[in-house]
Amino acid sequence: MRPSKKPNNNLTRKDHIMEIKAADVMKLRKMTGAGMMDCKKALIEAEGDYDRAQDIIREKGKLVVSKRADRNASEGVVVTKIVGQKAYILCLACETDFVAQNAEFGASANAILEIAVAADAADRDTLLAVKNAEGRTVEEMVTEKSGQTGEKVELAYYARIEAPYCNAYVHFNKKLGTVLGFNKVVPEEVAHTVAMQATAMAPISIDVDDCPAEVVAHEKAIALEQMKLDPKNANKPETILEKIAEGKMRKFYEENTLLNQTLVGEKITIREYIQNADKEATIVAYKRFALEA
Repeated sequence: MRPSKKPNNNLTRKDHIMEIKAADVMKLRKMTGAGMMDCKKALIEAEGDYDRAQDIIREKGKLVVSKRADRNASEGVVVTKIVGQKAYILCLACETDFVAQNAEFGASANAILEIAVAADAADRDTLLAVKNAEGRTVEEMVTEKSGQTGEKVELAYYARIEAPYCNAYVHFNKKLGTVLGFNKVVPEEVAHTVAMQATAMAPISIDVDDCPAEVVAHEKAIALEQMKLDPKNANKPETILEKIAEGKMRKFYEENTLLNQTLVGEKITIREYIQNADKEATIVAYKRFALEA
């Protein structure tokens, strides 16, 4: 009589790997948004436990975030959306153009934008706390994206505007964009042209009145200091220097406030360009973001 074979208790890791089915990987991928290989590895480590596998993926993201905290996330994508009388803009940033150009990265940015729109999030901090359909916060989604890409990923910018008529423009490289709000409906071509101008010329405000006080004070101080250093102004009284400074500030406003900028390629201001289409129309809301070069 032959001795019976001992049961093979060495069923082991290899056998467990074989038990991880493609459907299981796809299910976890749908739950987390992680890559196929990351999902498979997490399921193997978790021995098929989905909750544990999700924790593993999240922890990987946190580890990447911690290790790369000092890195500069200077690449990424800017996305916008208009819904009725509201316009939304956000930027999901990463370290390299290689990751930014990946279709899945762009899809992640748009997925976060859809969450922002659905929640009508007022600002970035509010958006980071909003949960998606799977119960993960946007902050967790961003952290998980770090784990998937191996790079520092962050929600670099988010803003929302509200106005009777909105328009948006994103540059073809997806690294800068603008949302604009008008006080009334204007021709789409006019709104689009102004949004392109704002994106390209980076005005700091809509008009003189809403130019940040600290910016105005800083520019005026620079102008006064430059004049005082000029030997030609040595004997001029302070009141005269102030008037000269005001002239320099008018030039500053013409270059840096949207309504007072000269329309690119034309000899009229943006204000005049809009009012040529509708004398009562103007810009009432403006947000722009650009990734640093």
